Amino acid sequence: MADVSREYDSTVNYLYGLQKHGIKLGLSNIRELMHVLREPHKAFHSIHIAGTNGKGSTAAALSSILSANGFRTGLFTSPHLVSFTERMRINNSQISEPEVIDLASKVRRAADSSGLNPTFFEVVTAMAFCYFAEKKTDWAVIETGMGGRLDATNVLSPLVTIITNISRDHCEFLGESISDITREKAGIIKPGVPVITAARKPDVLHQLTQIAESREADIHIYNNDFTGTLLMMDEKCIVMDYSGLEHYREITVPLSGEYQLYNSCLALRACEIINQKGFPISETSIRKGLKNVSIEGRLEHVSHDPQIILDGAHNPDAAASLALSVKKLWPGKKVILVVGIMGDKNIQGILSPIIQIADHVILTKAKYERSASPEMMKEMLSSIQMSGGHSKRKPVNSTDTVSEALDLAKSLCGKDHIILVTGSFYTTGEVKEALGCRSVLSGLREYK
Repeated sequence: MADVSREYDSTVNYLYGLQKHGIKLGLSNIRELMHVLREPHKAFHSIHIAGTNGKGSTAAALSSILSANGFRTGLFTSPHLVSFTERMRINNSQISEPEVIDLASKVRRAADSSGLNPTFFEVVTAMAFCYFAEKKTDWAVIETGMGGRLDATNVLSPLVTIITNISRDHCEFLGESISDITREKAGIIKPGVPVITAARKPDVLHQLTQIAESREADIHIYNNDFTGTLLMMDEKCIVMDYSGLEHYREITVPLSGEYQLYNSCLALRACEIINQKGFPISETSIRKGLKNVSIEGRLEHVSHDPQIILDGAHNPDAAASLALSVKKLWPGKKVILVVGIMGDKNIQGILSPIIQIADHVILTKAKYERSASPEMMKEMLSSIQMSGGHSKRKPVNSTDTVSEALDLAKSLCGKDHIILVTGSFYTTGEVKEALGCRSVLSGLREYK
């Protein structure tokens, strides 16, 4: 037992230590790791997903459908909210803690034998590919960590690629312009491999189409080649119609927010393409899969008394979509906004839309060195309110920790209030921990 304990501690320390190396985009390390590990990423069929927002929901929807259809399906997403084990799942069952340790040790040995110094995300990606190969998955749905072209996941040779949407985020790594960011996301497009997108900006669509054509990859565009209609939305689900190669009526998806229409349609179009490639997916599986889909941290209810909603919106587009959905879902409710944002994000762009729906603002800081201080956010909040874009100033409080912010929000909460926690997955994750969710290696949340 002592040896096992020492190995566990050593492996955990190794993973934590890798985070100090930061982010280094590139494929040389992961290619060498795949070679040493005997190419685990080639042991399963894959769908590769990039985009600024919606990757996780699209991946979860597609994974759920494939699982419902009888395929053994892996799912790799990032970051996690509470437990590291959220990142790797098979048929929606999370990887176990001992399996995490075994895989980390395996990848560490491969890296050491090759003289490599991989980043945290490179190691985690290699772990996921080994896990899916060892468990003999039929399909794996893989979300990029950041960008696409130089993301560690881009060693895959997928049968389908998906680009959810594109807006400005991670500019220090992907470029300041939309054109630069689009080029990086489009790096997952492979020669001859169909690409599906719900991007709606004309310049982005034009660029994606040009890149797809240059690689002889068919491009499937939302509202052009396939589309959806939102029939109903409440705080628990959406009901939608889908029109593409097939027509599906009144599909229920137990996720809220208008943007889930686009994410679900992307998953359905992917299923149609997979079907064409000789892997039949039944309508029964589609309905069952979407009805059973779940994902944390996206308009997620974690308490009803008081009513607490979590959403990890961490860029301006996501914040704007969140504000729109909250207004439609809870008309007449007063919103106590708990917000914690990473310091390298577009703080003003995130705050601007969401403070419009807030009646009281609580600024806080997650336990992470990249977190913006409440003082910095308060200055930006004052600047936004003084700019004339808001009719009245909102009461503002600050706390040093997320748990303190949650306690304060609860003390202010009446029957006509909701508590909305947003700004970062780090912040929403800490709220879940404060509410009693069991964590496993929660500190390994990694960049997002």
